[in-house]
Amino acid sequence: MNRNSAWGRFTLWLRRRLPMGLYARSLLIVIIPMVLLQSVVAFVFMERHWQLVTQRLSSAVTADIAAIIDLINHTPESEVNDIIRIARERLNLNVSIETGGELPPPRPKPFFEILDQILSEEISDQIRRPFWIDTVGDSSFVEIRIKIDGDRILRVYARRSQAYASNTHIFIVWMVGTSLVLLAIAILFLRGQIRPILALAHAAESFGKGQKIDDFSPRGAEEIRRAGLAFIQMRERIERQIEQRTAMLTGVSHDLRTILTRFKLQLALAPDHPDFESLNQDVEDMQSMLEGYLAFARGEAEEDVGELKLSDLMIRLEAEAELHGKALAVTLEGKDDIRVRPNAFTRLVANIVSNAYRYANSVNVEAKHGAKWLTITVDDDGPGIPERSRDDVFKPFFRLDEARNLDNSGTGLGLAIALDIARSHGGNITLADSPLGGLRAVIRVPA
Repeated sequence: MNRNSAWGRFTLWLRRRLPMGLYARSLLIVIIPMVLLQSVVAFVFMERHWQLVTQRLSSAVTADIAAIIDLINHTPESEVNDIIRIARERLNLNVSIETGGELPPPRPKPFFEILDQILSEEISDQIRRPFWIDTVGDSSFVEIRIKIDGDRILRVYARRSQAYASNTHIFIVWMVGTSLVLLAIAILFLRGQIRPILALAHAAESFGKGQKIDDFSPRGAEEIRRAGLAFIQMRERIERQIEQRTAMLTGVSHDLRTILTRFKLQLALAPDHPDFESLNQDVEDMQSMLEGYLAFARGEAEEDVGELKLSDLMIRLEAEAELHGKALAVTLEGKDDIRVRPNAFTRLVANIVSNAYRYANSVNVEAKHGAKWLTITVDDDGPGIPERSRDDVFKPFFRLDEARNLDNSGTGLGLAIALDIARSHGGNITLADSPLGGLRAVIRVPA
């Protein structure tokens, strides 16, 4: 139980720190295996090849020094200088003999110096005499002191490259350089592959907001092209469906409006009918309903995306509140301009606020225009809507109980049209309890 909880916290921590973008994650997929592979190769090289080469070089230098010591021990004193000359000219070793000296105290061992360890082991195995070495520092020479016999000390200066694989950095440079070139190629390739995906995402987002996307064409790999073609076909089917629905609503509304006009004429010829007022009111309600259908269908089919100022929209709401004798408080945060279908979006907000005017005395409207979302919150002090009915009120012609007869004087389409407009912009409308005691409606659409 604790293990699962700890693993869950770790995965959550890791997920929060990993990049969310596809491009960044694709780069990680390329970079992480490359870095791991190079790390393993470098480790194996350092532990095997580098150590093996260094050991062989140190063994060769130690064997030369051992041979020099044997020659010195078995050669008369007068010929020692010849041995020193041969060591310098043939073995590239600078050799000298000191008398009456002692070995210096041991130097501290370097932490990451492989030469000190291997050279010390070789001297101990081959020469078996007290010695002192100095491999620390950036000097190109290595100093070796060996006690020959009595008070004589052999002092040897050997080039570091004789006992140490000093060209290892060339391998590291080539490995890192090649990796950078491959990484640059991978970045260019990934950018070319990610760009069509980003274009597809932008096209889908624009279509969700109701914007035109005439310049989109499938590109990239075969799978991305298939996804782009599927999106285009889906968009065309949705547009045909919207056009068919709009044409159907327009045709039905037009035919019914002709019949209603005939009803009006017949009622006008019979003003003395006892139910004249009631029948005339029914005809007017039906006319208003059909006009609402036509207005919504016309706006959805013909209106393009444009600029709308939130401040102008708020001024309009204040004028309507004054007309209805209601108290309205308005708050606006963020940028004033938004890109929406202006008439449709104005109808969306007006329907929500008008519904609040109908049942409340005080209304608060707060608009927050962020980087990604526009959120408009409408609070009122009316009777509110029961939680069980908040999804149903967006259905056409749905009415609540007598305590709050929704759209009593309207067509019953206000909230349904508002939700349809919000979703056509890629957003939504949610209902909740208001701090004022009534209903809170939250309109949220992409900015």
